[in-house]
Amino acid sequence: MSGLDEAMERFSQALDRLETSLARRVAGQRADSDLERELKALREDRARLQRELDAARSEYGRLEKVTDEVSERLDGTIGELRSVLGEKA
Repeated sequence: MSGLDEAMERFSQALDRLETSLARRVAGQRADSDLERELKALREDRARLQRELDAARSEYGRLEKVTDEVSERLDGTIGELRSVLGEKA
């Protein structure tokens, strides 16, 4: 093999290595971009879930108050019924 052939072979190998390195870098950038999109989606999901949790907690508090009020009314009604039934008995 002549010196020119050897130089061309080394050049070809260097070019192959450069192409491989570039392909890896592009793939890495794509992976980074994919990860960034996934992280953004996760953050959006977290924010949405936090809003839903806040709404559920608020609704729970409202329902708890209604339940307490109904319980008090039932206790009062039961007391009145006992009183009426006790008077007739």
